Amino acid sequence: MKPIVSISMGDPAGIGPEITLKALKNAEVYDRCRPMVVGDAGVMKAALSFLPFTLNIHPIHSVEEALFTPGTVDVYDLANVDLSGLVYGQVSAMCGHAAFEAVRENIALAMEGKVDATVTAPINKEAIHVAGHNFSGHTEIYAHYTGTKNYAMLLADDSLRVIHVSTHVSLREACDRATKQRVLDCIGLLNDACCRFGIAKPHLAVAGLNPHSGENGLFGREEIEQIIPAIEEAKAKGFDVEGPVPPDTIFAKAVQGKFDGCVAMYHDQGHIPFKLVGFKWNNEKQKMDSVKGVNITLGLPIIRTSVDHGTAFEIAGKGIASEDAMLISIDYALKMALNH
Repeated sequence: MKPIVSISMGDPAGIGPEITLKALKNAEVYDRCRPMVVGDAGVMKAALSFLPFTLNIHPIHSVEEALFTPGTVDVYDLANVDLSGLVYGQVSAMCGHAAFEAVRENIALAMEGKVDATVTAPINKEAIHVAGHNFSGHTEIYAHYTGTKNYAMLLADDSLRVIHVSTHVSLREACDRATKQRVLDCIGLLNDACCRFGIAKPHLAVAGLNPHSGENGLFGREEIEQIIPAIEEAKAKGFDVEGPVPPDTIFAKAVQGKFDGCVAMYHDQGHIPFKLVGFKWNNEKQKMDSVKGVNITLGLPIIRTSVDHGTAFEIAGKGIASEDAMLISIDYALKMALNH
């Protein structure tokens, strides 16, 4: 049987519903999996009103009711959005709560074994907080509701795969989190993920924290005291890993295929090169031509992939958002489900 992939709709006021529908209008997706959406059926119907194609929205209240038929989008209907109060591109508690509930239900379905993998459309962190849910992002929500302590964010697209030692914390705190054990854990998680992507023997690299990877202690001692000991222990465990590679060269080498995966020390160190490669801005049209890349949470007992972009409130409701990242997210979810 083809894997069941459930997609949380994201913030109703953002581009999540739009890019989900654009992805699911492709019959090829149904050739490879059984997709469904978790969210509000009314929101999904409303999104169709500004899109140049038609689909049937099929509200369901159990996975068993899903049709999984091209041309029909099954929506596990939480019915928690008042459409009269929905304003595209605007932060609201209603939309934040609806987005949060879609994520939480998505997790529950996977934990109960009713779906094989989960994909998430973008949420708005401010809206989540306004709604009273104190989480800094999808990764933390998934970790909380699955009881996971050792987890990490991985960004993936083509030859560039980047795991993060820390993510949504201050730069000052990120430096403190670059410990030997955390770096070692990330190497292990990255190696496992690459194997699940079909890479038989991954060749990995670890970035330094400081300029020039510390220059033998001249620009900081984190490499000497934490990062290098982690790399040496990983090698002793049998991992094919090198480093610390200076942060200003590691990603240039990775995109050319030298490394199967990289360990970044903090959020922006990994995100900036990744988005430079995957996000294509059209200055003449003043919009993104393509937004590629997938965000994967590693270490969970369930599969979670996501688009690596935000709610794009500035273009929400206009029908011009790119579904590239959503299609890639579904693809990676399937790779992981088939190699579970």
